[in-house]
Amino acid sequence: MEPNEIKSLNSLRKLTARYCTTLNPSPDKKEFYTAKIELLNYYELGCIITNMLKLCILALENESHKISETDKKAPINVSLILETVLEMFPMDEFEMLSEINEILVGDFQGVDE
Repeated sequence: MEPNEIKSLNSLRKLTARYCTTLNPSPDKKEFYTAKIELLNYYELGCIITNMLKLCILALENESHKISETDKKAPINVSLILETVLEMFPMDEFEMLSEINEILVGDFQGVDE
């Protein structure tokens, strides 16, 4: 390997260690990853799961009145669902990809096609 390639690989390793934090290798299964979602307690987890299920039911049936008939006290908490999705969104990885792109664009500018 040439010194320039080694430098690029070392840069990629550092970027990966710094930004790839959303997915972690599963300790008991090869080729699987886990994502961490921070919750206050089991009740919040239950609320998130039930709201996601309600949202899916509404999307499939396209009849919003059925959920309100079966559970009038618990409307869908869209804000909670969106907050959870936002936590799952891998911004660190996108930032890393941007930096990798800058490195690669700089490397490719000297290459003739």
